[in-house]
Amino acid sequence: MSVLAIAFPVEAAVPVAQSLIGTTVAFMRPLLGLGVLVTLLMVFKPLVMGIVRAAIVMVVPRKSLEQRVRQHRFNGVKMLNRMANDYSRSQPSFAAELRNLAASDR
Repeated sequence: MSVLAIAFPVEAAVPVAQSLIGTTVAFMRPLLGLGVLVTLLMVFKPLVMGIVRAAIVMVVPRKSLEQRVRQHRFNGVKMLNRMANDYSRSQPSFAAELRNLAASDR
């Protein structure tokens, strides 16, 4: 420290203030960039979602109606068999009826 630091305390505080401001700006810059990115994504959300859906359809195409109906029927048969297994000890005739429904081809 020099004698001038006592005479001019503001000039002694300037380097400390500059380093503090520089550190603050260094921390705020990524946050500002992230805020801008989030804002842009919020504004263009419908466009981004459309692009994502189009990419998903290109990679994993939708099943045909016949495949979806077949999968739905298969899930129903599995559910009936599961219910029949649950009722097999307490109500065997009801379980047999459920298995009969699952086996019938509608």
